[in-house]
Formats: sequence, C-alpha cells, structure tokens
Amino acid sequence: MAKPIQGVLPIAHTPFLDDDSIDVTSLARQLDWAFAAGADGFATGMVSELIRLTFEERTALTKTLAELAHGRGTFVAGVGAESTRQAIQYAQIAEKAGADGVMATPPMTTRAPAAAVRDYFVALAESISIPVIVQDASGYVGQPIPLDVSVGLLKRFGRDKILFKPEASPIGPNLSALRDATGGEARIFDGSGGVCLVDCYRRGIDGTMPGMEFLTGIVALWKALERKDDAAIYRLYFPICALVSLQLQAGLDGFLAVEKYVLHKRGLFTTDRRRPPYAYSLDNETRAELDRLLKCLDDVVNSGS
Repeated sequence: MAKPIQGVLPIAHTPFLDDDSIDVTSLARQLDWAFAAGADGFATGMVSELIRLTFEERTALTKTLAELAHGRGTFVAGVGAESTRQAIQYAQIAEKAGADGVMATPPMTTRAPAAAVRDYFVALAESISIPVIVQDASGYVGQPIPLDVSVGLLKRFGRDKILFKPEASPIGPNLSALRDATGGEARIFDGSGGVCLVDCYRRGIDGTMPGMEFLTGIVALWKALERKDDAAIYRLYFPICALVSLQLQAGLDGFLAVEKYVLHKRGLFTTDRRRPPYAYSLDNETRAELDRLLKCLDDVVNSGS
C-alpha cells in the first residue's frame, strides 16, 4: 500500500565519486541519516541533478532509492522531462520500482502553451496509478504553470491523485491563489528550501520538500510550527534563512554547490563533486560564512528548540 505523501520529505542529492560515477554507499548513508533525523520520507527532483544523468543512471537511481528506503517512509520519484513520452516512461519505471508517488516539472526547453502543459500532466497522470505532484520550479528554471491548468487538473483527477509544489515567485501569494482557487482542496508542498517555510505553513500546506543539507533544522522547524511554538520557530528559522540566502545567489548551481559542500562536510558524501558543466563554485569566504551559519543552526537544534 502506498504511503501518505505529507510532512518533511527532503530531496535526495546524487553523490558522485571522483570518476563521476554515482556513489551508492554515500546514497545509502544519506537516506539512513535522513530517517534518523526525522524525515517522513524523501524524493528526487531538480537538485538530485536528474537532468544531468543519463537515462540508464536516472532509472538505476530510482530503483536503487526505492530499494534503499526499506519501507521506512514515503518515496516520491522525480520524473519531469522534455517530452511527454520520456516523463511517462520515467513515471512507469518509478511505479514499478515501488515509488509512492511521482513529481514532475513541465518541459523546460520550450515555452509550451497552457493547453500543452495541461495535456502533458493529463497524460502523465493517466499513465500510472500513483499520485502526481505538479511542480512549478519557475523560480529558478522553466516557466510558470498557469493557475487554471492546476485548477483543471485537480478538478479532473481529485486531491488524492494531483498534488502541488508551487515555486514560482512570489511563492506565498501564488500558494494562496492556488489554495483559494481550489476552495482549499489543493494539497500543497513548500519547495523554497526553507526560506519561505514559515510563511507557507501559515497559508496551509501538507508538507515541505527541502534539500537534505539543512534537514535537522527543517525537521525541528516543522515540529515547532506544528506545536505553534513561535519562540522556537524564529530561533530556527533565522539561521535557515541566512543559509538559504547563500544558495539563492547562484540559482540551481548555488543550491547544488552548497548542498554538496554541506553533505561532504558532515561526512555523508565521500566527495562534493557535482556533474559538470556548472557556472558557479563556492569561494573560501562563502565556505567560511556557511560554516559559521551551520554552527548557529546546529547550536539551536542541539539546544532542543
């Protein structure tokens, strides 16, 4: 039986060895750590570097992650692609592997009209029996998904089949627009990396899908939000915001550079290698600021906030 898609579902990062092959040992270590930290499950997505993997690597990653989960939590597989045929194939592979749901961005290399975006998601939803999270990642890649497309998908398939991860700016107002346009029926996930989590939570969400790198802080923040502990909320939230601001300065490459640095620093990844080419790398001063902010966040988490 598929597990519920809710709570803290971090995006798994893809570790690479020095020869550029996927490091399965580090991958397993990452998931063990995530579940020990209190994650409700995990997913793959843009920051898993999916679009930089070969077809064989991407399908192998999905199958390996499903096996490594060992039934410990929800697994949502990223299946967004540049054609409907590709997305369907990735989705069917994910369902067969045992994923509890899939998440898809629309094609990013073409400015598809609303009708084409709708048809892409309709075909994807009809090709599998598990839920589909409609991801608008246009805050850093691609184009926004029109509101009427999202509303139409929900009406057609229902809230158990279609979920949403809106990341178009401004995130909060767009989230509220989707909520209101669906009469509160839309099941929505924060995808801001944590920087908008407090605002999104107060607008009504089912969960959050951050990166793995600040997971202990995000889990603690989610729990503080659930118990309405404003003092703890803001003690945790401020260092998370400062950390994410360093990622935001360089878009997707900025997120990847910081994520790999932190996971390597914490001993979870053997290397901090990213799949080239990329346009941004950390300099020594950014690393020093990351270290200072990580200590601030760790101190708050370890204090029991």
